Amino acid sequence: MLLATTIIAAPGASFANGIDVSKWSPEYVRSIAGTADFDTAAECAKVVPSDYKGRLSYWYVGPTQAQPEIDHKIDAEFWAAWKKAYPNIQTDAQSLDYNDMLNKVRTAALGNAAPMVAKFPILWGVEFAAKGQLHELKPEDVGYKSSDFWPGAMKSVTYEGKTYGIPTNNETMGFIWNAKIFADAGLDPEKPPATWDDVVQYSKQIKDKLGIYGYGLVARQNAGNTPFRYMPQLWSYGGGALDETSDAPTYKKVELNNAGSKAALQAAYDMYVRDKSVPASALTNTQNENQNPFIAGQLAMMIAHPAEYAKMVDLASKATGADKATADAVVKNMRYGLLPAGPARRAVVFGGSNVHIFAPELVDGGLDLEAAKAFICFSTGPEWSTKLAWTGSNPGHLDGFTTKWMKERLDTIKFLDVTTSMLPSGIPFPVIPEQAEIMNIIVPDMLQNALTGKMTVDQAADDAAQKVEDLISGM
Repeated sequence: MLLATTIIAAPGASFANGIDVSKWSPEYVRSIAGTADFDTAAECAKVVPSDYKGRLSYWYVGPTQAQPEIDHKIDAEFWAAWKKAYPNIQTDAQSLDYNDMLNKVRTAALGNAAPMVAKFPILWGVEFAAKGQLHELKPEDVGYKSSDFWPGAMKSVTYEGKTYGIPTNNETMGFIWNAKIFADAGLDPEKPPATWDDVVQYSKQIKDKLGIYGYGLVARQNAGNTPFRYMPQLWSYGGGALDETSDAPTYKKVELNNAGSKAALQAAYDMYVRDKSVPASALTNTQNENQNPFIAGQLAMMIAHPAEYAKMVDLASKATGADKATADAVVKNMRYGLLPAGPARRAVVFGGSNVHIFAPELVDGGLDLEAAKAFICFSTGPEWSTKLAWTGSNPGHLDGFTTKWMKERLDTIKFLDVTTSMLPSGIPFPVIPEQAEIMNIIVPDMLQNALTGKMTVDQAADDAAQKVEDLISGM
């Protein structure tokens, strides 16, 4: 099922390889895939000669055991290709655990033992830029143009007017539902809820008629899954943490207690407290805890990446007996659509990762800038920004959408075209050093305060807004 969405490009905006993002839709994404060829090694040799001798240290979050085997295969292929392209650059690459990396990098930077290059989730870089710990870096430094990347992605690497990184991949999520559960509950099995008010209604109808949970609410404290799944709802109602939804945000106006933010919080309260149509464990759930009830046919709707389909196929392959039949039926009835809209907009978190260079004085052994540039050119171009994003993301470089590898992804990853079509609706989190505390602590705490009855919806929103106000004012 294909659901189209479009955006209007900024006046005068130019994009990579003639791509017209005003036409962005599942059909358009498919039409441009496989229409261009790129020679990564040759292009990067124009930036840094292929016989350059140097050294590189690089930290990133590599594939984990929970990820599909193809992610491990492509990671290995990348390192083999990098070594072939630049055989004389001695490379020390460290794959770190996501939950440990941020603190390790903080400690390393304070001890002048940082890597030359690090790939961070989109939320992290601004903290280091604000501390003066990053070397300025823009696409033009490695042979690309800023217009080769999504404007929202470039916003995420810009702090106080200076650019400190290059997008490696960008991701948005889709809305997933079980068509059979919809049909059994009297809903149209081939249509997702159009609005967030519909989500509340559908979730209640499913719970009332079938006795199973409707929506996979995620509200765990200090967990990134929570804002990535709650903020789209809040933005859609017209809310915000700050003014991040505006075209020219100042990141000074607090909006967590405006009417839209309170309406979104009320909707979550209605599902959890009033209707009891979401799992009681939502207060401690991440997205991982939604997977088992979904594959068991006990959860109807959730927000997730395109890789969720592959995960469900994997879970079904491991099921046995009656569970196997149920799981296979869930996979067969799994559908993807755009995230619901709200009174203000359709929204999704503009996620992904960016690559950064640390300031020379913080790097263990000093910075080899040419080696760093060669590596960043190689890894952020159309080829590898597409391949390394294989199962769960999208290329950071817009030309990646025109490659044969994007076509292969679209042909082999079910529903990828739908989640990719959400990119124009993406909103980055506020690009300020305090964003991690706002999104991972204050927003989940607001949810917890309202859903547990510790505070009313209005009180929880007002409390959260005051905490953000105090945080950004330095009180």
